[in-house]
Amino acid sequence: MEHPLIPDLSTLSLDDTMSKLNDLRSKLNIAARMGNHHVCNQIRMAIESYEARYQVLMREQLESASKQIDNLTDKIDIAK
Repeated sequence: MEHPLIPDLSTLSLDDTMSKLNDLRSKLNIAARMGNHHVCNQIRMAIESYEARYQVLMREQLESASKQIDNLTDKIDIAK
């Protein structure tokens, strides 16, 4: 479940997304140590939102890399 109060994540880069995920995970650890389960649930929902964005960005990078490899295989002829 995505957090309803998180703004549009489509403008974030991969580095920004990873930075925010690391920040949220450290805050989750702090909240868990303090025993604040309600805050933990809110942070987990935020993490899910950012992880979904991270997956989209990684999929885009993989598709881009795959297209670049396909372009190279057409240009390289090993049989000669």
